[in-house]
Amino acid sequence: VASIVALPLMGAAVGAYQVSRGLVNSAEAMTASYQGKIWDETKREWYYYYLNKEWEDILKEEKERESANANNTTNLDNERPVKDRAYYDMLKVSTNATQAEIKKSYYREARICHPDKNPDDPEAAQNFQELGHAYQILSNEDSRKNYDKNGKSDNTADEGNQQMDPLVFFAVMFGSHTVEPYVGELWIANTADTLMKDVVEQQAAADTKAIEDEADELLGKKKPSDEADFRQRKREMKCAMNIIKRTSDFVEGKETEEQFVASCQEEAANIVKGSFGDVFCTTIGFSLQVEADEFLGFKNSFLGMEGHAARAKKNYKAGCTNIQILNAGVKAVSKGQKAMKEVESVQRNTVEGGGQSEMNAEQQAELMEKMEESLPAILELAWAINVRDISKTLKEVCRRIFTDAGVEQADRVKRAESVRILGREFLTIGKVSGGGVKGIDTEDIKARAAVAAMTTMAKAQGQEVTEADQEEMIKQAKEMSSAQKTTAAESAN
Repeated sequence: VASIVALPLMGAAVGAYQVSRGLVNSAEAMTASYQGKIWDETKREWYYYYLNKEWEDILKEEKERESANANNTTNLDNERPVKDRAYYDMLKVSTNATQAEIKKSYYREARICHPDKNPDDPEAAQNFQELGHAYQILSNEDSRKNYDKNGKSDNTADEGNQQMDPLVFFAVMFGSHTVEPYVGELWIANTADTLMKDVVEQQAAADTKAIEDEADELLGKKKPSDEADFRQRKREMKCAMNIIKRTSDFVEGKETEEQFVASCQEEAANIVKGSFGDVFCTTIGFSLQVEADEFLGFKNSFLGMEGHAARAKKNYKAGCTNIQILNAGVKAVSKGQKAMKEVESVQRNTVEGGGQSEMNAEQQAELMEKMEESLPAILELAWAINVRDISKTLKEVCRRIFTDAGVEQADRVKRAESVRILGREFLTIGKVSGGGVKGIDTEDIKARAAVAAMTTMAKAQGQEVTEADQEEMIKQAKEMSSAQKTTAAESAN
């Protein structure tokens, strides 16, 4: 009987303790939040966040990483003997380096010496070209073996083609130059090598775990690697500082609200002129506005009701985006599998029909047309990924801007108000301009992809290609494709 009575009493006591603990924690949270503190999930404590301090820490960590990488490549005691090691030294890797190490080092060095990041260095283009060529040789097992045995070829053209830089390719493909201050380097560009090369190998080996890991990382279900985490933190910091600089005149009172609104509208109007500019504007605009609404709502409204409403709106949008990624992924895989079956069918019929191992021009054209039908599905998936990436990035960017204890509370509120205006104008103009990718046809995608590839190769050779040049090339490519289709149709009749 005593135990029967004790159990409810114990349960009531534990419940009362938990309720009182919750009330204490809620009061502590409200006080800390009012003071401008933020919660550290790892250390389980409230603290003041300083944006400039984090940037200093990131720069320090970057130097330490570079130093560690340099130290890892300076120990030559166990080096494998080769005829020439210039390409290894250029990439700062050992002659025993694995393909993963070579690839990682190439992307690290490419970001450092890219011509776009060294506009005052007249040798930057040449250095970047040589780095790309070194990676091209060492990333291919056959050309690497030949280089290790015989050294550099007298004719570098014989050693292979230029290596495609995914950062340049996706910048041209999606026209992200004009919005780079707000979104940085897109996740899909930084992981392009995995998506475009490793995934193919994994699919061929029927190994989907690595592909699923990439998807889980994007959806926030899997913690990113240390290198990816550092790269993302640096990206977010650079975007935060760009937005602070962009809104500083309004925040400091040097610009009236009318002037600031006008400048935001002018910038948005310029962005939507570029490729997929309306999608960028709506995505960036929504993210900036809803983050600012949430922060200001918790600060200014009764019981933070407006903040809760903004958070619910944001969470609903995030859920829809995740569903869109999954649906687009299923559609892209389905289209891709269908295209591969078409390839296998045509190849099989070619061999069985005439005993030939190669397709004729007509068969190749027919096959290419069927494969191109999957392009819209691939673009839809890419944009769903971009939307998720931009939203996640700007969430962290705004958190840094709004919680920076290096400025007064009033200035943080003013920052949030300026970000809300910026987001509102971007969102409005983006919607008016279309705000979606449904109007993009297959021909436009084909032309843009072709020009993206050509631009990538041109930049790898040290040539400068402006955005105006790119748009003109895309226009010409579409006109040429249309003319070829018309000629083919007339010949058929």
